[in-house]
Amino acid sequence: VYLVCASQLVTVDRPMPADAAGAEPVEVARALLNEVQQAPSAGERRAGFTTAVPAGLRVDPSRDGDPAGTLRLSSQPEDLSAEALAQLVCTYAESESLVRDGSVVLGGPGDYPPRGYLCTSQTKSRPGDLATPDALRLD
Repeated sequence: VYLVCASQLVTVDRPMPADAAGAEPVEVARALLNEVQQAPSAGERRAGFTTAVPAGLRVDPSRDGDPAGTLRLSSQPEDLSAEALAQLVCTYAESESLVRDGSVVLGGPGDYPPRGYLCTSQTKSRPGDLATPDALRLD
């Protein structure tokens, strides 16, 4: 999973529950969300790690009409802090079962269409600069 450290995203090894291996993508997403929501351990805190992902956030399966692989969050992705959204996208991007065409597709509880998000090296060094595939095509 990715945590925030000195305004950057850094990977931290956390064990995944055994039942998450080979599970449906939404179950993998829920297990990863749970891990990234956990408060950093004492050692992680001493090293300066924090998490920006809110404790009450949930992830649900896609809806009819959503692109394949869409995950629906209990909050609109753009309503999360930039660090929280980047943490989630980069954590999900490490799981092959959650990536579609190189991006993580997230939507919220509303009727807005889901969007694809990318975890790039720039995202990791500057979490406020989370890229979407459309933004990359414009660069």
